[in-house]
Amino acid sequence: QVQLVESGGGLVQAGGSLRVSCAASGRTFSSYAMGWFRQAPGMEREFVAAIRWSGGSTYYADSVKGRFTISRDYAKNTVYLQMNSLKPEDTAVYYCAASQGPVLTTTSRAYAYWGQGTQVTVSS
Repeated sequence: QVQLVESGGGLVQAGGSLRVSCAASGRTFSSYAMGWFRQAPGMEREFVAAIRWSGGSTYYADSVKGRFTISRDYAKNTVYLQMNSLKPEDTAVYYCAASQGPVLTTTSRAYAYWGQGTQVTVSS
């Protein structure tokens, strides 16, 4: 059974940095794409970034491009989202997700497996 467990959220001041992690287990993810999404109160869940497990190709939402970096550690089966120059509008619950198949996609429906989420709060 696939399990995705996020960690590393917290409270940070605007301009600061935070790294969230997603530990994946339950199967071999080499053919998967991994994504990060976020959802702020009263808002729809939105795509943040994605990475192809094999090869490491990445894709970012325009709102985070140049500030966030997605990466993966093959040995640890863990995906990371390094967030720099954080803004109050980055405040949300951040979710890790896995999509079977290597295509990088921004559509949440394409991701079959989801973590429980981790709260990131950026104060002004």
